[in-house]
Formats: sequence, structure tokens, C-alpha cells
Amino acid sequence: MKRRQYLAAVGGAAGLGLSGCIASPGSSGSDDGTLTVATYDSFLEPQGELDAPGAWIKDRFESDHNDVEIEWKTPDSGLNHYVQRYQQGVEFDADVYLGVNVDDLIRADETLDDSLFQDLDRGSVGNADSVKSELEFDPQGRLLPYDTGYISMVYDEGAIDEPTTFDQLTEPAYEGTLLAQNAQQSDPGQAFLLWTIDQYGEDGYLDYWRALQDNDVQILGTWSDSYSAYLEGERPLIASYSTDQVFANRDGLDMSRHQLGFLEDQGYANPEGMGVFADSEQSELAQDFFDFVLSPEAQGQIATLNVQFPATTDADLNEEFDQYAHEPPETVFYGYEDLQGNLDGWVEDWAREIAG
Repeated sequence: MKRRQYLAAVGGAAGLGLSGCIASPGSSGSDDGTLTVATYDSFLEPQGELDAPGAWIKDRFESDHNDVEIEWKTPDSGLNHYVQRYQQGVEFDADVYLGVNVDDLIRADETLDDSLFQDLDRGSVGNADSVKSELEFDPQGRLLPYDTGYISMVYDEGAIDEPTTFDQLTEPAYEGTLLAQNAQQSDPGQAFLLWTIDQYGEDGYLDYWRALQDNDVQILGTWSDSYSAYLEGERPLIASYSTDQVFANRDGLDMSRHQLGFLEDQGYANPEGMGVFADSEQSELAQDFFDFVLSPEAQGQIATLNVQFPATTDADLNEEFDQYAHEPPETVFYGYEDLQGNLDGWVEDWAREIAG
């Protein structure tokens, strides 16, 4: 997920058929034997002594496929870079995008007349059978999840008791304790907002946020902004990820300030997916790549290096990850059909009334 890069900086202190495909604006630019994969910066940047997931994937996939080269692209505007290229009729410079969230996919589908991604032949991706069904978010089957984070509460047990319900966060004991993120600027901020909508409904979530405001919630722009404030001791409670203890352990941080609270025994899932661009001529190689990414070894490495949970049921996870990464008892997640036609309105209403 797109928050790894920041933690390195502060460690010491975002198979079904589809209705139509793009009439290609141009070839992908990949030569035979080269698979060009677009992703986000932090997937490729080493974290301290750890390799980035991208470096491990490239080395291992190329060693297993002697005639193949992985080439990475990191567009500044993420998937929107390719939405704009399609609109402008400009050639794509990648075959695959790795790091698509459900909101990215919805906005691409709503913006374009045709799909940005090809139909996926899941039968050619044997390891796709191991993907957890609750993480699937594309009803047209174009994308495969490859990892997920779970939003939870992270708290300082020396300052507050573990929060166990949403309602507790509006009570006097938690006044002035909570750090959250702007849902317009932050993946975990949007996920936390959606979690509250799941809990209180679209008719009640703004009332809940008003109660949080009355209890002096602090909303900062990005996850990086809020986590910096948390590490500096500005507040004892933050909406963050249930893998944060992995980072705390690696960086020698005070584990008492990285305790986890699963409100209502839940965590909000934020899976990332990968798909083949509709104009790519490397679909067969891309499917081999996806099969590799979903293999038990690769899923274990991605979880360890990207500090997110694997998307499959059979990942080879190391002892540190097993000890310090915590999966919620119950997963909450809004899929494509839940968010289509609703997401922008929910976020805009929240931003106008709460963040504005």
C-alpha cells in the first residue's frame, strides 16, 4: 500500500466477462520478452535494510524466466495517468498496473466509455484459486487482488484503554485523543470513513462524525501527516493499519504505543489488485506474472516487504509477520457494486460538512 515509503523516513521517530474493451489508442511499447509494470513509488523503494517488493519480484521472476525482463513505471498520478492517456489517444507505456484499489477502478470505469483493462483468463492463472473470495472487488473479473491492509485503531496503552466500539470514541474518556485522515486525500482516511458508513448507514454516518467533532477528533491531510503527529506524541490514538506493529518491531519503537484495537471486532479491508491494460500485447506473459505474484513464496515476500497481508490463503509467511501482523476477527469491505454511484457523493458530503 502507498504508505510504506513514509514509515522508512520516520521509523526512528494508497474470470467473468466484461462488457467491452478499449479500442487501443496505440501499442503498449513493450517488446517481446519485456513486461512493463506500472505501480506506485514505494513498491520499488527499499525500506532500510529491506529490499522493496518490486526488487525481489523482478529478480526472482527474471531468474525463473530467463528470456523475460520486468520493466517498472511509476507515474506520478497513479492509475489516473493511464485514464488520461486513453482520453488523449496517447500510447500506453505499460502492460500491467499493480496497485489498483476499488475506488480507482470505479472512477476509471465511470470516466471511460470502455474498460481500461482486458478480460482476464483466470484459468491461466492457477494460483488465482487461492485468492480470498472476500477480497475480490471487480465483478467483471478483470483484476486480481494481490495484497490487502486492514484499517484498525492503533493506540498508546499507557494513555488510554483499548477502544472496542465506535461509540466509545465519542465518549469523554476519548475526548481529544483521535487522529484521522482526510478521506479525499488518504486511502486509510477513505477506508475509515467507509467503515463508519457500514456501521451507521448512509443516513447516520455524518451524525457520527459530528459526534467525533464534538469530541475533538483531529483530521489531518494524509496518512503520513497523521502518523507523524502520532509518533511525536500529539495524540494517543490513530486510525491506521493492523500491521503497524511489524514496523514498530523492525524500527525498535515503543510497542506499548503500537497496540491494536479492532472496533466491533472488525477491520476494514483495503485490497490492491493487478490487471492487464486493454491495449497490451503481452497478456500471456502478464498472466504468467500474475501466477507468480500469487504463488505462496511471492505472497509471503510481498507481505513481508510491503507490510500488508497476502491476498491468498497459502502464503509462506515468516515468524515476524505472523507475530506482529494482526488480522481482524471480521472483515468489513465495500465492493464495486456497493460503491458505484455512491462513493463520490459520500466523500463529498463528508468533506463539505466535516473536513471543510
